[in-house]
Parts: sequence; C-alpha cells; structure tokens
Amino acid sequence: MKDGRFHDRDRFIAAMSRAANSVNVVTTDGPAGRAGVTVSAMSSVSADSTRPTLLVCIHHLSPACSAILGNRVFCVNVLRDDQSYIADTFAGRIDPPGEDKFSCARWSDDAAPRVIDPLVAFQCELAQEFKVGSHVVFVGEVIETFILDGHAPLIYSNRAYGTPSRLDWTATGGQVSPDAGVLRLGCFFTLAPSFLPGLIAKMLAASPGIELHLIEGHQGQIVEALRASACEIALTYDMQLDARLVREELAAVKPYVLLPARHQLASAASVSLSELLELPLILLETPPSRQYFLELFHAAGLEPNLRLKSTSFETVRGLVGRGLGYSILATRPANSMTYDGCAVVAVPIRDAVPPSRLVLTYVAEQPLSRVAAAFLQLCREEFSRK
Repeated sequence: MKDGRFHDRDRFIAAMSRAANSVNVVTTDGPAGRAGVTVSAMSSVSADSTRPTLLVCIHHLSPACSAILGNRVFCVNVLRDDQSYIADTFAGRIDPPGEDKFSCARWSDDAAPRVIDPLVAFQCELAQEFKVGSHVVFVGEVIETFILDGHAPLIYSNRAYGTPSRLDWTATGGQVSPDAGVLRLGCFFTLAPSFLPGLIAKMLAASPGIELHLIEGHQGQIVEALRASACEIALTYDMQLDARLVREELAAVKPYVLLPARHQLASAASVSLSELLELPLILLETPPSRQYFLELFHAAGLEPNLRLKSTSFETVRGLVGRGLGYSILATRPANSMTYDGCAVVAVPIRDAVPPSRLVLTYVAEQPLSRVAAAFLQLCREEFSRK
C-alpha cells in the first residue's frame, strides 16, 4: 500500500507537470511583514459572488503563507512572458539583485505589492482559507484588477517556461518574417543610454520604415526576453549568458574607478585596488555587475569596504558625486556630470583586471530576420571604427 501510494503520488506529480499554467507571484504586506512566493496553482472561483473570487495554493511552510494569514490581503501578479526572472527570484532559483527578493522588480505601493507592469494583477482581501495536505488554499475576494494590454502570459509546463502561440497565426508560426520591418532589440540597462541612440539613429536613417521594439533591463531580463522571443537580438555583456545564445564580441571594456572630482585620487594617472580598501565602496547592485565588480577585489585577495548599494547606474554616479564614496564601473558616459550637477572622474585601474566583453547575442537556433542582421552589421562597423 505504501509503495502504491508513493507510486500514485509520483505519477500524479508527473502528470500535473504536463499541464500548462500561468506563472504567478503572490505577494502580501502588512503587520505580519512583506513576503512573496511563485505559484502556478491559481484559479478563478466565481465572478458572480458579491465580489469576484479566486484561489491560490501555497505550501504551509512558505513564509508567504503565514504572512497572508496575518495580513489578510494578497496580490496575484500574473507574469508576462519576459518576466520569468521575477518568478525564478521568488521561487529561490536565482539570487535577487539585492538582499531582498523584491529588489528584482519595481512595485506599486498598494496594500499588497503589485509588480508595476505584470500581464494582469488581482488585489485581494482574504475571504477564507483551509489546509489540504501540504498546502493552504487561500480564497480571495478581488477588490481591484490591473490589466496590461499587448503582452503574452508566461506559461509553465514540462518543468520549463514558455509562451503561447495563436493557432490562427500565419504559416511562420508567429515568428518574425525575414522580410519584416520590425527590430526587436534588447539592451543591458547601463549600455542603452551610451550606445543605442546613435545606433538607432543610423539604423532609422538607412531604413526609415523600421518599427522598433526596445527592451532595456538587467542581464536576467535580457536573457529571458531572448528566450521568449520578446527581443530577437541584444546588446549586453558576455556574462551569465546560457549556451543557447550566440555571442559576437564587439569590444573589450576595461573597468574603472569612479571618484568625486574633488577627491585626492581623482588626478592620479591610475589607482590600484589596494589603495581603495579604506574608502567606502558604492556598489552597482544589479546582476551580474555585483559579482563582476566584487570579484575584481576577491581575485586579488582583497575585501572592499562596502558602504552603499543601488540597482541604478545613475544613482551610483550621483552618490559618488556627493562624496559618499567611490565605485567601480564599466560603462563610461560621455558626460562627467551627475544628474544633480556634481562632477565625477573616471580613473583607470592599475591592476591587471579582466575586461567586460561587450557582445551582440541571439538564440542560436533562430535565424536572424533581415532587420536584425542589418543591425548586427551596423554594430560591427560602428565598433570596428571605435
């Protein structure tokens, strides 16, 4: 009987893994604290009650379970097909860009946190709960619904993410035609302001009718956008890219030390990492930048004096400009002024440190459209001149 029960359980789990479900992050906040968890077990209950109702199932040991019971509110964030990095963060599969899982996205200030731009979201008040086996079933009354048009849902099936394709699409199966005038372009967020305006201007000058779809984000967002075909080609750093992605190197970018213009080291020809150890480090927290910059110190057997962190490139520059510390960065803006008018100076690193490699990347098994291939050639020409 015991063997049969476990056999039935395993077959049930295997069978359920074949079912396709939307991917949802359920969040809560209040007196019992802020928490969130990724779930696929979400369903409508009724649209004809006093308020519409839905249910979610959460493991009883999840911190989100006790938090929802204490707060009596929760939000179901149904994710878009380019937001699997949020799902992976709240499922514990990848480390968040900061110490807090919520640092992987921007959130509303509702009673229960809502991702700023999900596919849809349901703000709920807890109506009832009951335990079934290892999970608690939460039934929520929907008090507010958020809808974002023009995007596809993130789907989970066969233990992998996917995106739906309409059966009435053309024979191309919904893929971009080689003759389409659409450029679906991704770019690492620190690179976009420095490189994209000039590249896009030249691209549009050569082909004025191109329709541009642009995605900017950190590495996890860019990789997932490529996997989900939300973008076809991306300009980013050659770090934490999976084996399915082709990389064409455009440039090797040396990291540098960013200092306030009035700092005593700002006029130096170069600075060694050991000279910085007593100074406060302001770290760009977004992955993979955090790991790369800290590893520069760790490879030399050094431990920096980490003081402040931010996921914003310009906020880091602003904090340095205010004299609160220094930073190590790779992207170098043409302007030496911060947004709030403080001067900063980029000083070369004296140590032999590995460069960041700037690449164009795309999915290997998907041939590039005519427009994406033209953008690739444009980048080759522009970076070869530099």
